[in-house]
This record gives sequence, C-alpha cells and structure tokens, in this order.
Amino acid sequence: MPLRILIHKRSFSKMATPIDLELKKAFAELQAKMIDTQQKAKMADLQIEQLSRVKKHANLTNAEIATLPNTTRMYEGIGRMFILQSKDDINRQLIEKQKTADEKIKELEQKKTYLERSVKDAEDNIREMLMSRRAQ
Repeated sequence: MPLRILIHKRSFSKMATPIDLELKKAFAELQAKMIDTQQKAKMADLQIEQLSRVKKHANLTNAEIATLPNTTRMYEGIGRMFILQSKDDINRQLIEKQKTADEKIKELEQKKTYLERSVKDAEDNIREMLMSRRAQ
C-alpha cells in the first residue's frame, strides 16, 4: 500500500512576503551604512590622534622656545633649507598651528558624533519595522 503524505497548503503559501523582503532590504542597507560609518569613525579617530600629536609637538616646542633669550637666532625649516626668523614669528606660527589643530579636532569630533547618531537612527527605524511586523 502506498504511503500518503498530506501537506498543509499554508506551509508553502508563506514563502516570502513583501514585508520580509522589505526587512531584508532594510537590514542590508543598515549593515552597509554601519560598515561605512565605522570606517569613517576610525578615520576620524586617526586624524584626531595625528592632530593631537601635532598640537602637543607645537606646545612643547613653544615651551622650549620660551626659555630661550630673545637674542637667540632661530631658523624655520622649509623643505631642505632654513630661514632666519624672529622668536615672535616662530611663536605666532606655533600658536596658530595649535589653534588650527584644535579647530580641526572639534570638527572631526562633531562629524563622528553625527555619524554615530545617524546609525542609531537607522537602527531605531528597523526596530520600529520589526515591532510593527510582530504586531500584525
């Protein structure tokens, strides 16, 4: 006697609903966005670290120069040559370098905060989609 197998219709009719495809697409977009954001955040961290070193170097150089008498001859390195500069000029350049580094660090931190917030918003949107899917 042959074996009869009964298959319930509903098990095949629920293969891929539009909502599942929509969620899958949203997850793929979120994953791509998170990878991109993580890379940008790492790049911002590296730039902040490098700018912090530049700032610290300028600060230490400025502190060393401050201990020297005003009559000391000072040279600024430009490429492969050195140009005689006054102590005040070098001091101004070092202070300007510190200010520029501070401004760029502030911009990079704001950019990093924005990136993190945008990823969090995307995650929240997907959570809402999941909640609405479960409610149905």
